[in-house]
Formats: sequence, structure tokens, C-alpha cells
Amino acid sequence: MVAGSNPAVATSVMDNRPIGIFDSGVGGLSILLEIKKLLPNESFIFLADQAYVPYGEKTKGELVERAGRIIEFLVKNDVKAVVVACNTSTVYAIDEMRKRFSLPIIGTVPVIKTIAKISKSKKTAVFSTPATAESPYLTALIKKFAKGVVVYKIGGTGLEELVEDGKLNDKKVEKILYASLIPLVKNGVDAIALGCTHYPFLREKIQKIVGRNVKIVDSGPAVARRLRQVLENNKTLAKNGENKKEDYYFTTANTSMFKNVSLLLLKEVLKNVSHIDL
Repeated sequence: MVAGSNPAVATSVMDNRPIGIFDSGVGGLSILLEIKKLLPNESFIFLADQAYVPYGEKTKGELVERAGRIIEFLVKNDVKAVVVACNTSTVYAIDEMRKRFSLPIIGTVPVIKTIAKISKSKKTAVFSTPATAESPYLTALIKKFAKGVVVYKIGGTGLEELVEDGKLNDKKVEKILYASLIPLVKNGVDAIALGCTHYPFLREKIQKIVGRNVKIVDSGPAVARRLRQVLENNKTLAKNGENKKEDYYFTTANTSMFKNVSLLLLKEVLKNVSHIDL
């Protein structure tokens, strides 16, 4: 499930302007991967706000401030839509951002409806940052889309930072995963929604711990489908790749670190990576 978006006035039948995507760090690359699969003709400006990671420890006011600064930057670079590739930023800041900006803003939230539908035991879980787990926004989603289904809210304290540092095989990762997930298995959970965009990069480890009978889903494909729908409705899809622009990546922290971690996660060397102060 993804948050909706603002309506926007269609300006053309083909729009090769880039799409802006941002996250607290490299986790949003998991969303970008899914969007690129579905929309190969589009170009992107991706911003990792690594100087301020983790977002899970920020107040609502801080998250709104960061989102505002980032979207202002993306708008100045003439993006046609913005994807908030961060659950925490979405649940705390997206409503304010939609009031402030007129372009479509697509959010990322845990796929509650999906896990409620696929669960046979009617016992499910959202595995996210502590901030997302504690948010009223998530509570409202569960109430709306998971009637009659138990949804445990589990916050993986410290995981976001470990993925951000590229420490996927650190013993701390295993320790946090076991402590967070084994109680869910014992309680009969058979469907888990990954509520942090960093966590899909740990999918294999998570699956190994919970077993093959537990289904794990993340928001990436749903976000990509929602973005395509918005662009189609607004007639702003890039119809072909003839005039496709290059993708650009920005980080508010160290570019070398961003390149190294993205190489580890994507198995790809990213071009056009720059530092930016926001």
C-alpha cells in the first residue's frame, strides 16, 4: 500500500522531466529499483539525506523540515513528481508536504492491505523503524485495512544505520533480526510487511530466520504501480527513451561512502553522484 498523491494539471502527452526520489539514505534505492523495472523510460534525481540519518530518531518537526528542504531542491530541478521513498518521512511529513507543494507526491507506507489478504493464520506483522511502528498513521492504516487480523508492530532498532553503513553481514544485524523476528514466528505470524526501505536489502536474512512458510512483502512494487498510475492520469509519462535524461544522485554526506554502499547493494557503479548541503 502506498500513500496517494496530489492531483496535478496535465501539461503534455509526453513528459521527459525527471522524477524526484528521496530517502534518509540508501534504503530508497530499493524503491528506485522497482520503479525502474516498471518505468524504464523515465529518468530520476535521487537524494539520500545521509547527513541526517537515521530518520527514525527525528521528531515530526525535524522530519517536516527535512522533507520541505529536499522537495524544494527537487522542484528547483524541474521534477514532474516526487516519491518519498521512506516510510518514516511519509507517515510524519507527507500531509504537510502536499499542502505546501502542488506537484504529485507519492508516499511509501507498509503494505497492510496485502499482508491482511494473504495471511491464513490472520496473524501478521509490520517490521519497521521504531518511529514508523509508533506512528498514529500506521495505527490508522491497520485499523482501516486489517479488520479481523492481528498486526504486530515491531521496530528494528539500529538496522537502518547498519544497512546505511553497508554492514549487511555484521553480527549485530543477525542479533537484531533474531530478537525481532523469532517472537513473531512463535506467535504464528505468516505474513510480514517490511516497513522500512532499507530492509529489503536484508530480505534473504529475514526469510532464513522466519522460514519459507512466512511471506515477506515490501512496498516497492506498489509504489512503482502508484507512480505509473499518477503519471498516466496526468499524461506525464515519458513514452519512449529517445530523449531520456541521465539519472543524478545526491547525498548530503560523503559521496565516496554513498558510492561504496550503493555498489554493495545494487552491484552497480552509480554515475553522476554529487554532494549537496541542504
